[in-house]
Amino acid sequence: MHISRRALLRTTAAASGSRGLGMQADAPQERICVGVIEVCLRGGNDSVAHQRARSVVTVAGLLLMAQAVLQASDAPPHKPNIVILYADDMGYGDLGVQNPDSRIPTPHLDQLAAQGTRFTDAHSSSGVCTPSRYALLHGRYHWRKFHGIVDSFDPPVLDSERTTLPELLKAKGYKTACIGKWHLGWDWNMIQRPGAAPIGRAKKAPGGFPASDFDWGKPIPGGPLSHGFDFYFGDDVPNFPPYAWFENDRVITEPNVPLATPESTAEGAWEARPGPSVKDWDFWAVMPKLTERAIEWIGRQTQDEPFFLYFPFTSPHAPIVPTPEFVGKSQAGGFGDFVMQTDHTVGRVLQALQDGGFADNTLVIFTSDNGPEHYAYERVRKFHHRSMGPLRGVKRDLWEGGHRVPFIARWPGKVPAGNVRGGLLSQIDLFATIATVVGADIPPGTAEDSYSQFAFLTGESSSARDLLVHNTNANGYAIRRGDWVLIAAKSGGITKVPEWFDPANGYTSNPHPGELYNLHDDLGQKHNLYAEHPDKVRELMDELDNVRGKGQVR
Repeated sequence: MHISRRALLRTTAAASGSRGLGMQADAPQERICVGVIEVCLRGGNDSVAHQRARSVVTVAGLLLMAQAVLQASDAPPHKPNIVILYADDMGYGDLGVQNPDSRIPTPHLDQLAAQGTRFTDAHSSSGVCTPSRYALLHGRYHWRKFHGIVDSFDPPVLDSERTTLPELLKAKGYKTACIGKWHLGWDWNMIQRPGAAPIGRAKKAPGGFPASDFDWGKPIPGGPLSHGFDFYFGDDVPNFPPYAWFENDRVITEPNVPLATPESTAEGAWEARPGPSVKDWDFWAVMPKLTERAIEWIGRQTQDEPFFLYFPFTSPHAPIVPTPEFVGKSQAGGFGDFVMQTDHTVGRVLQALQDGGFADNTLVIFTSDNGPEHYAYERVRKFHHRSMGPLRGVKRDLWEGGHRVPFIARWPGKVPAGNVRGGLLSQIDLFATIATVVGADIPPGTAEDSYSQFAFLTGESSSARDLLVHNTNANGYAIRRGDWVLIAAKSGGITKVPEWFDPANGYTSNPHPGELYNLHDDLGQKHNLYAEHPDKVRELMDELDNVRGKGQVR
């Protein structure tokens, strides 16, 4: 039997499974394999020589395959894209898959949860928006610096001396974009004209400057581009002036009239602060426009360069303005319709990732900046929908409903699909977790409160966090350790609770100086154990003092 060198090379290539071998043996290892086989064949054309050659081919192929695997393992992995979808005022119970009694369908979020892992004990840093955003982007408790929100025309709150998450990712070669609600301040003084002064500063809703007080043609420093984002598009804050579109560091649609809100919203009040506005500013167009721009930006990305998209939604925050195609689609009023529109935006972003070929190599995180607004109480009575789910409290509160929020992670092949996990997780942890994902070192003085939860997200271990401090304002803190939570204040409520709600839901007044709950046994926080466990109260108070006194937790 005669075996030609050409056939021999075909056999070697097939056995090795290596691409690019073709009809030549260029690599040294392949030339050695062919040489050895040729020596075997020189002994004759009989079947023994042929069998010997086939055995050598098989061994050579296995060796080449092993070498290919080792070479692949040594090669740097392709960095995943990262997308954070950040809802505004969406409660724990507004995620359909998380609330069996929900009156609001969320099919796209439910699908995301089925394709990834849903975390049921995840928390925003604060019960209000600005502090939660600061904490997410800095990996740091907001209360180490401030408590409240950035008001109309307030300066930036992010720290120039600390690295932000987009700055960390830019250093690793990522393209970065923020599209949506910024609400972390700008350096408005740089575009204010001499003598500019707010109107009605003493009113509850301050900041109503006349449009003529600003030079809208100038760039505004201190925003997203000053803190690591390559691109920004949005309206800054949906219910704060100026009511206009921003792109990068400029207002691109000049506001020239005071805000006018002639129509009523689908639910609740406008909650719109007075100030400069584009003529006939269309609140209903905001979420659709942001969605389109996010999809366009994803469409401009390539496989050659990883990207980070931070997409903080303006919905379902007030003003509650679902577009006509969603009106009446839920069974929970205008807010429910707006949540459905929010879910639709999630679906469109996920489809854009799929269409661009990015879905399999993208870590998608969906969560919310705090619990639902106080309209949630009336929603319970009117529609039997609990935006807070089984939790007590709403936006602002130290009770769980103020800061325990929906949290879903999807990363095919890395984050297990269809999982539900209950370990303690904070949005503060996203910084260190993403640093682990991309192999970045966290600079000194940055993300001091952030734990890497990479192994928790990927299902390899339990949560790295067993302690978390909750805070909304300077007058009250809560501390979580394991199943226990201590509210170091007379009440965990900050938002006013309607008189009918507590009696109807089994809540009683608190005669003690604080509140202590075991969340494993009492997730709804109905049974205050403050008086029954004084040792636990003292233990948690000591831990709270320690965390507040230390500059670094991690």
